[in-house]
Amino acid sequence: MNLLSSTYIFSFFTLLSRVLGYLRDVLIAIFLGASIYADAFFVAFRLPNTFRRLFAEGTFNAAFVPNYISAKNAGKRTANKFADEVLRFLILILFLIVLIVEIFTPILVNIIAPGFVDDNIKFNLAIEFTRITFPFLLFVSISSFFSGILNSNNKFAAAAATPIILNLILIVSLLISYFYKLEFARQLSYGVTLAGILQLLFLIYFTKKYYKPSFEFKLKVSSKVKYFFKKLLPSILSSGVTQINILIGTIIASFEASAVSYLYYADRIYQINLALAGIAVGTVSLPVMSKVFKQKKFSKLLNIQNRSLELSLLLAIPASIGLILASEEIVSALLGYGSFDAQNVKMTAKALKYFGYGIPAFALIKILSNFFFARNNTKIPFYISIIIVFLNIVISVVFFKKIGFIIIPIATSISTWIGIVIYFYLLNRKKFFSFDQKLYYNVLKMIISTVLMSITLIFLLNYYTEFLVYNYTFKSIYLLLIVIFVAVIYLISCYFGGVLKIRNYKTN
Repeated sequence: MNLLSSTYIFSFFTLLSRVLGYLRDVLIAIFLGASIYADAFFVAFRLPNTFRRLFAEGTFNAAFVPNYISAKNAGKRTANKFADEVLRFLILILFLIVLIVEIFTPILVNIIAPGFVDDNIKFNLAIEFTRITFPFLLFVSISSFFSGILNSNNKFAAAAATPIILNLILIVSLLISYFYKLEFARQLSYGVTLAGILQLLFLIYFTKKYYKPSFEFKLKVSSKVKYFFKKLLPSILSSGVTQINILIGTIIASFEASAVSYLYYADRIYQINLALAGIAVGTVSLPVMSKVFKQKKFSKLLNIQNRSLELSLLLAIPASIGLILASEEIVSALLGYGSFDAQNVKMTAKALKYFGYGIPAFALIKILSNFFFARNNTKIPFYISIIIVFLNIVISVVFFKKIGFIIIPIATSISTWIGIVIYFYLLNRKKFFSFDQKLYYNVLKMIISTVLMSITLIFLLNYYTEFLVYNYTFKSIYLLLIVIFVAVIYLISCYFGGVLKIRNYKTN
């Protein structure tokens, strides 16, 4: 197996999904802008979508893959029995959660968007849309189970392609709403749940070669499955700490008009970078790390850990600098149309810029938590996550009245960087990880390449400034050409520096 090639496959489908997601968000921005309907839909979509990210983007794998691989080592029959039990209880737990939320939706909306309570129309819209979208949680979480089966067999394409279905369905929902003059936000909500059903069917089809469910009604739970569910909750909270911080940010931002929408749009843009630098590398590296750890090949494990960090930073460092330097141009080019006016662009760009400072930390937290997950240790990442979330809440609440919603991306970035420092300290203390010389040299080369890229980017932004302003029709084309040009410069520089070589990331 090769980390670079597997990450490339995962990244290709993830990037395709994010491009479609961008198109979806452009249409939402055009039709809804930062209106009360947009705020209500984003709150309704935030909770099931957060669970989608928690489950689908590597977090469920963190608990499932090491245990499933262990069961596979004991034989296919043992693995299937383990998978059947997990699936049975997962469906039961998720069904109960969805049922409870559907009954007590007003209470939930009051918790996740307390700022909506004083606006009766917005509050009722959020309740209605949440009830429509929340069943998505059931389908997407079960989909993650089937993704885990595929990932355990080193098959990443189908799982990475699944979110494409969600984006296509939501784009179609918006277009149908436009042509038939339907309510955009309501049709989007129905589209979310429909997409969840189609995603599940898609993954069941691709998984049938490796696993076919066999349902048997039993209340008794085996010790292995008890152990798995015991590990699942800490892994969800620890691996999904960035998503939890964003959810907390939404709660706090609900007290400021349009802030929920600004954060949503900024989050959508930087998630493209995070998907490649953190989620793709983390998802691909976890199965091989788990397998190597069980084989007790610790020198090989150390090499995989270093290469995972290296590959993540290769993608995260330039992405971070690019978002910081060109945040306003990016938001304007991607979203600055229709109802999304110049003020919306400016406020969203401010949020995006401060999220940009945290991109390497958001990516690394996915990788570093895997170093523990591969050893079936979910407790330490869980405790670190609690610290990160606590710091995020404290910073956000203390400074929200003085600074406004912009404190949310600042707090998210600061708290995650502190978490990274704690991770490295504990990994070193437990002798789970040490930097090799190759990583030091390659990171230095990445920084030099990023400086070269940044100088070029600043020059091009200044040179073509009149073609990137809000009112210019073809601003997105100019930005795309600039991004492609500076990305090529960075990659060529890394290649000739010896960083971007396929042989560097072989794990066998």
